[in-house]
Amino acid sequence: MGNLLKVLTCTDLEQEPNFFLDFENAQPTEAEREVWEQVDVVLKDACNILDELQAYKGAGQEIREAIKKFYEFSQRLEAALHSLLRALTSETYDDPTQHLEREQALAKQFAEILHFTLRFDELKMTNPAIQNDFSYYRRTLNRMRINNVPAEGENEVNNELANRISLFYADATPMLKTLSDGTTKFVSENKNLPIENTTDVLSTMASVCKVMLETPEYRSRFTSEDTVSFCLRVMVGVIILYDYVHPVGAFAKSSKIDMKGCIKVLRDQPPNSVEGLLNALRYTTKHLSDESTNKAIKAMLQ
Repeated sequence: MGNLLKVLTCTDLEQEPNFFLDFENAQPTEAEREVWEQVDVVLKDACNILDELQAYKGAGQEIREAIKKFYEFSQRLEAALHSLLRALTSETYDDPTQHLEREQALAKQFAEILHFTLRFDELKMTNPAIQNDFSYYRRTLNRMRINNVPAEGENEVNNELANRISLFYADATPMLKTLSDGTTKFVSENKNLPIENTTDVLSTMASVCKVMLETPEYRSRFTSEDTVSFCLRVMVGVIILYDYVHPVGAFAKSSKIDMKGCIKVLRDQPPNSVEGLLNALRYTTKHLSDESTNKAIKAMLQ
């Protein structure tokens, strides 16, 4: 592939996949096109969702419309995630490195979903008006559910939907929770597929991002500085998904993710630019507080 610039070989010690994943310019091959086009529709709407969230000023009618719209989009995002996971874990290629190398357009879309997810949750958590309005409307939905009272007009929400929306916004990071649950659901619904097919794709993606960020030869190929923050979000996103799906998580000694290396990459960025991502590792992972987690890793995240 013309846009794949493989210039390093795997190390004997960690067997890290060292190749350049073109997050900026990857285009779908014919083999990727069907899934790519399905997901592209969702990703185009993702940009509008972020714009709406960033522009949100706070109003009763506005939040009533937005809260349902954002929830419904989370369901579309989960479906898109499943489509990508099916493609990237299939038996088309022998291992996840081959999938990511040869299906770069799909890998790029997977990365864009993770980037959107962390960005959405960052905006939600750092905007008090949004937080307060979501909390208020969640309480309203709970009352509707308890009293079996539907909403009025075109935004009518039935009991079942009100309950699901309420649970969605109850989480501090609702979009990330959707992806974590969605990945877990994908694994449980595809029992004929070895769990390693999924966890290895996630760990490989984390390793690729880490290597590209810490290797000057790769990093110099980014044409935009925004690609650095994109890569950082993607790396953190796949770590969190891996931690939820893998039986012992991302922080265990047997993890295929170099957590010390990934945290060091985050720590090496300009001060305060990655605090939200470090907090995501601190507070939204599943296994960090396990007794088996290396004390040095815990100390790096303090």
